[in-house]
Amino acid sequence: MKEFRTLLFLDWFRGLITRLGFDYRLLRRILQVKLTMDQRRVPTIFQQQGRKQGKDENRFIKSLWVYALFGLFVIPFILMGDQYIFQMSITFTVLIFIVMTSMISDFSVVILDIRDHTILFTKPVERKTISLAKTLHVFIYLFFLTGSLTAIPLIVGLINQGFVFFLLFLAGIILMNIFIVVFTAMLYYFILQYFDGEKLKDIINYVQIGLSIGLAVGYQIVARSFEFVDLTVSFTPEWWNVFLPPMWFGAPFEWLLNGNHQSLILILSGIGILFPFLALMVYVKALPTFEKNLQKLSSHDGKKKKAFRFGDGFMKVLSKSNEERAFYRFAQYMMKNEREFKLKVYPALGFAIIMPFIFIFNGLMDGSREDLLTSSMYLSIYSSFIVIPTVVMMLSYSGKYKGSWVYKVAPVKSRASIYKGTLKAFLVKLFLPLYALLSMVFIYLFGIRIIPEIIVVFISACIFTVICLGLMRGTLPFSESFEGIQQSDSWKVLPFYLVVGVFFGLHYLALKIPLGIPGYLAILFVVNLILWKTAIKDE
Repeated sequence: MKEFRTLLFLDWFRGLITRLGFDYRLLRRILQVKLTMDQRRVPTIFQQQGRKQGKDENRFIKSLWVYALFGLFVIPFILMGDQYIFQMSITFTVLIFIVMTSMISDFSVVILDIRDHTILFTKPVERKTISLAKTLHVFIYLFFLTGSLTAIPLIVGLINQGFVFFLLFLAGIILMNIFIVVFTAMLYYFILQYFDGEKLKDIINYVQIGLSIGLAVGYQIVARSFEFVDLTVSFTPEWWNVFLPPMWFGAPFEWLLNGNHQSLILILSGIGILFPFLALMVYVKALPTFEKNLQKLSSHDGKKKKAFRFGDGFMKVLSKSNEERAFYRFAQYMMKNEREFKLKVYPALGFAIIMPFIFIFNGLMDGSREDLLTSSMYLSIYSSFIVIPTVVMMLSYSGKYKGSWVYKVAPVKSRASIYKGTLKAFLVKLFLPLYALLSMVFIYLFGIRIIPEIIVVFISACIFTVICLGLMRGTLPFSESFEGIQQSDSWKVLPFYLVVGVFFGLHYLALKIPLGIPGYLAILFVVNLILWKTAIKDE
């Protein structure tokens, strides 16, 4: 079996691990097997290029250059000067966002993996050793991820800010990783205490959505904790700052480099240093119970869940042919039960919900509430369109892709009915509930005057969905493996975001023309009918 350099590094800590009561020999062997198996799988978050890979080639390692590019975004904040509490809080906000996103989308699968239990639990291996191996497995990949993400910023900080800054930055990155791993694991631990089986898996998906939304909102809150006065950052300590982890890791820079001894700065610094280690100790103590509760992931309560019938009335109206209705139901079932699909798509739904409100929040900061509500800021609802290209692209993939042979044996007269049924299921089951929620909030904020424009935006979304069908050209819905997703696929959606700008611009132009909105609505209605009838054809 191949020897890994990370394991040779781990050997330096053999004595410490042994003194903590773990069987180091078995721990090392388990990690060696896990790292070997990693070379045979494709992490879903990294979307590697192509499907071919050489022998013993780890695709995760080869994708780290992408994170190195992301790391360039924080360099301007490091070079700002000596306003450390601001620049490092923003820096750690960006880093936590990127690392946490990777954690909840890919590494959670590692933490919650129970496939090795069948083998290891029947052998004389302590469960705490298995749990530690799993945790170290995640830390190894976080080391590579954060290493590639922060290597260039660390070098820039060393050259521009000095050696002490470099050491503080490095220590903050280590503490940040500990905090992220423990926070994610403990969150799942508490969920495992009360739920099991399929219910738990659904809750995990919703937790990932919540974390994605929380990260986006947290970035805005951290940024709004500071004020700019004559290009100088002004920081006013508030008690609620203790609930912002990025400020925990930014405070030591302000304390040690700027000599700021305000009580809140010292409290934030203390939390940033002590809390990750205290949380890690609690996590280690809870490892056996956590591992035991993981067995709930393989359990089922045996109760048949009642089908969620929202949208069936729409199906009868929107889908005229029996074929189209059949594929509508099929796509509805796949989107509801395909867990890997939900893992990819649901975080995007969360961002689509929160993005319009971020624009509104920024507008409130720049003017009064009265000015905002009489403005055209409600057009920020177009930012919810970001979910459409992502979902349409993901409709081609499935973890059960081998079942796509049903397309060949089913008596399908027209492939167009497959695409139409699938896209309509997406609009009704995923996009419409999201859009209805946004619409109700926007009508409450801006008044009933925007109802015609809410309709305009929804019809634009239907047209945009047909345009995005180009992302599925050549493949049938749910017929491709997630492992076949190419990195280039993630770039395919970018041109479609430009189309959103076109819809936004046309809508804004219609506002400037007398009776422009009614006329624009009529045009969109006709175009929508024509596109759904003519643009979706047999492949």
